Amino acid sequence: MESTKHDRLLEVFFRGLRGEDLSVQRLAEEYGVSTKSISRDINDLKAFLADHRQLVGNTELLYSSQSKCYRLYMDEFLTNQELFALLEVMIGSRAFSKEELLTLTNKLKSFTTAKDRPMLNDLIRKELYHYTEIKHDCVSVQETLWKLVNCITEKKEITIEYYRADRAWKTHRIRPASVMFTDNFFYLIAFNTEGDPDKPLYFRVDRIKYITEHRKKFTCNEAPEFDEGLLRQRSLFMWPGKLRTIQFEFTGSAIQAVLDKLPTAKVIERNGRTYTIEAEVYGDGIKMWLLSQGRRVKVTAPEDFVEEMKIEITKMNANYNL
Repeated sequence: MESTKHDRLLEVFFRGLRGEDLSVQRLAEEYGVSTKSISRDINDLKAFLADHRQLVGNTELLYSSQSKCYRLYMDEFLTNQELFALLEVMIGSRAFSKEELLTLTNKLKSFTTAKDRPMLNDLIRKELYHYTEIKHDCVSVQETLWKLVNCITEKKEITIEYYRADRAWKTHRIRPASVMFTDNFFYLIAFNTEGDPDKPLYFRVDRIKYITEHRKKFTCNEAPEFDEGLLRQRSLFMWPGKLRTIQFEFTGSAIQAVLDKLPTAKVIERNGRTYTIEAEVYGDGIKMWLLSQGRRVKVTAPEDFVEEMKIEITKMNANYNL
């Protein structure tokens, strides 16, 4: 049965949205109408886009003399280079299950043109084939994440069943405050319903097995607002702990790598190849990173942190009977 003009117009428009090259001749044969009818459809669509620019933005149906086809262009669409960069970040983060990643990838690929899609498929095919997800305890990272976001928005107290790094599980009744992504993981930032109300707690979202929502809601005073951007700059690996200003000496050529890793870091002195660096940091994650730099790093302040590093290095030496 021949499609109505109304249905045909909508179909052609959505085929353009999916990145398909629109050939007047091919569409005419497919819909069983004349090329003049398809040309009128194209002109109607072009007129609609021009007349409703405030609604659709800078969206145009442009003709290519090379392919002899029309193609829909939108400023809001991801370009191929933007899409490729985004997919590489998603694959490299390993934050999603393979099933979730494939679903997201297929949806994002719909923003590419039919012509460029095979090239994009070829670029990421091997990475998708060898993709190894991080072990998740929750059924779906996306579902868990969205449930937490809704609880944060509605300010609901929740109880979570959480698997710690040592694989022991524990329940926590908390007030969720924010979620953020860093170092390959999504984290929930929350506050205890009891104890110190101003000390944030960090939970890896993929280790949250179950979430129980309570009727009780909390106020902003019970779960204070904070600057997630500033927290991201000051915290490494989402390890809990107090905020402190540290200083250390770094000897090496990759000083920029240090400054990139620690957004709050600044060089306060330089003596040859030795840089004295100061940074504001939360928690003990910084200790792990500093130890990973080996002899290139020497912590100089504050004194209690210097002692912590000495004790940790002594324990490391004991592992090797030194």
